[in-house]
Amino acid sequence: MQVKTSGIVLHQVRYTDSTVIINMFTREFGRMAYFVRGANKKGSACRSALLQPLSIVEIVAVHYPRKTIQAIREMRAAVPFFEIPFNPVKNALALFIAEILLKTLKHSENDDDLYNFIENSIRKLDTCKEGLGNFHLVFMIQLSHYLGFGPNMENAEKAFFFDLMNGVFDIQAPSHTHILNTEYTNSFRILMTLDYESMNLMRLNRTKRSELLDRLIEYYQLHIPDFHPVTSIDILHKLWD
Repeated sequence: MQVKTSGIVLHQVRYTDSTVIINMFTREFGRMAYFVRGANKKGSACRSALLQPLSIVEIVAVHYPRKTIQAIREMRAAVPFFEIPFNPVKNALALFIAEILLKTLKHSENDDDLYNFIENSIRKLDTCKEGLGNFHLVFMIQLSHYLGFGPNMENAEKAFFFDLMNGVFDIQAPSHTHILNTEYTNSFRILMTLDYESMNLMRLNRTKRSELLDRLIEYYQLHIPDFHPVTSIDILHKLWD
């Protein structure tokens, strides 16, 4: 069956000298894998530029229910980027976000709300001018709500600790070690109130930003089975002073 849908490129891997397999989160089918033959060659269904992480594309593909990898016939850019491919910081953030999505979007089910959130986030990444250092932190917190394990804000104002294992703020420290101390709990609480429009209001030094990112990764590892280490995180730790 030939279908048309929009999708967000997450990852590509070479299959043969002339064929790559791309993982994509699509609006109609959720996460899917596709063969792309002859990328960037004359007459190819797509150019290699369209296969970069977080590219938002429209595709025409052939879908067979019993196949795990489908075939793309046509591909074009649905949202042209102006800064992500050319801005080193935004490019690094795109690689990180694509890796997070690759590790979390494991089910091939459509979810319009989740798709819209991710696409709107990518659009904002391409155009935002302020608060870029907090973008990935805000993204991960907001994404956690769409994935069903968003932090509970109850008791947040009077809490001294955030319990990463149970996703709650607490006055007393839990018996396990997966917690944020008082200083980082306060920063985490503020971070949870921000969005892409207000993320520039929070000032963080490199140490605190890196620690918050590490704890968010830990939070994801606690709530998503088989959430393996994030390889692109080292680049982000080196970006901001």
